[in-house]
Amino acid sequence: MGVTKEDVEAAITSALSPSHLVVTDTSGGCGASYEIEVVSEKFEGKRLLERHRMVNTALAPHMAEIHAVSIKKALTPAQAQPQPQPEPAADKPQA
Repeated sequence: MGVTKEDVEAAITSALSPSHLVVTDTSGGCGASYEIEVVSEKFEGKRLLERHRMVNTALAPHMAEIHAVSIKKALTPAQAQPQPQPEPAADKPQA
């Protein structure tokens, strides 16, 4: 039996205490390929490469059975907040 989605979630949760975590098994159910989105305060002050290394370190005990990990998002809580959109100009006169 390969690594389960729950195994991946538990490893990341234990290491990074995420406020948001989405793990998607993209292998068709065999547990060999995952996409990950994670938001954690532990990413504060870290560059993207360092964040990815933190996720990979959390998954190290399982990596012998996982063939591919795609980290789609590794954000701080502030970065994960929706950015305010500018208000459209109301009744702006056209020239």
